[in-house]
Amino acid sequence: MKHKLDLDTWNRKEHFLFFKQMEEPFFGITARVDCSKAYAKSKELGVSFFTYYLHKTLTAVNAVENFRYRIIDDEVYVFDQIDASATILREDKTFGFSLMEYDQDLAVFAEITRKEIARIQNTSGLITRDFEINLIHFSAVPWVDFSSYSHARSFSWPDSCPKISYGKMVEENGKKTMAISVHVHHGLVDGYHVSQFLTLLQELLNE
Repeated sequence: MKHKLDLDTWNRKEHFLFFKQMEEPFFGITARVDCSKAYAKSKELGVSFFTYYLHKTLTAVNAVENFRYRIIDDEVYVFDQIDASATILREDKTFGFSLMEYDQDLAVFAEITRKEIARIQNTSGLITRDFEINLIHFSAVPWVDFSSYSHARSFSWPDSCPKISYGKMVEENGKKTMAISVHVHHGLVDGYHVSQFLTLLQELLNE
């Protein structure tokens, strides 16, 4: 479900109109998150670490309203729920775009991701199903501890979905951390909202 945002009463109307006319309206921030407790918790619960931090990421995304904004026909809509399209690697080292539907219950979400990962690994090609736009584009690059990140994008394709990527988990002095890259449409999201997301995400990873 979604509803249209009233642009005339939105305090960011001028910002939206300014940035949406740009060929590249996205900006990105790379940061690090402490995942020591999250990694231990995932092992304690018997849930894959990937599923665990994806669930925490989606929980934070859904809690920050600006991350639920999407542009449709030059209007801004607010979605009730945001899911994830995550890249899933296959044995032949190709990947496919998945659809991980969010559920607040981790156990339910873990079963959703398990089935979707199995589906992707038993199909071929890149796009294997239809998608809506109430998504984040999600990826993990567990081989690289990156310090910056960019995305392939077609400027002619209307896109307003946030893109969140994680790097390799590294350990130093008993502390596990990962790089996280967050790219967002500046017509919908500012640095303040990214900081809200990252702060909440770290709180969730520390639970």
